[in-house]
Amino acid sequence: MSLAKRSEKGLLTPDNCVVTLIDHQPQMLFGVTSIDRQTLINNVVGFAKATKVFGVPTILSTVETKAFSGNIWPQLKAQFPDHTPIERSSMNSWDDAKFVAAVKASGRKKIVLAGLWTQVCVAFPSIQAISEGYEVYVVEDLSGDLDARTHEAAMRRVEQAGAKSVTWIQVMLEWQRDWAARDTYDAVMDIVKNHAGAYGMGVEYAYTMVHGAAPSEYSDWVPPVELAHQ
Repeated sequence: MSLAKRSEKGLLTPDNCVVTLIDHQPQMLFGVTSIDRQTLINNVVGFAKATKVFGVPTILSTVETKAFSGNIWPQLKAQFPDHTPIERSSMNSWDDAKFVAAVKASGRKKIVLAGLWTQVCVAFPSIQAISEGYEVYVVEDLSGDLDARTHEAAMRRVEQAGAKSVTWIQVMLEWQRDWAARDTYDAVMDIVKNHAGAYGMGVEYAYTMVHGAAPSEYSDWVPPVELAHQ
């Protein structure tokens, strides 16, 4: 699908950035208390859907899958069935040649980055990427840490290094930019209704109660048949 051109003027567009989602794995999630874990999963899946709607290159990376962290969340993997996450031993993605090569191959100088945990898997690659001339946007509500203080300290550190703090809905709407952009409007509204909480409920209410639309049919990741009956 060819998207209508979005104006840049310092903002993120679907064709000027690359997304990196780092270490969204079970063991990493276990230690997170800075954000509700189910909310974090919801946010990550909603944002993953947005990257597909807008055709934004997305890099998935995992660390020590077999030895410690477990497989990438199935809800996230389901959004990218053809993606093989870049497996690392290093805590810092920017120390991994395959990860850096994937970023460079995108041809984009703006990195929209999120991961677990903020103090390491977000902070380290953000600081080093900035030092190499990249512009980094940390998606704060797709990242988490051991507690709120640790997460906030890590966010201060990346901001002091020059990173920009953003949220997933903000980035999605920055890509959309204009409600007259009908090529992505319906898909964005579907993400909003399924993943944006009260905002989404408000959209659903307006569609059905004000404009008389049929109620939405909920669609999302379905577990494998062998798991559905356990």
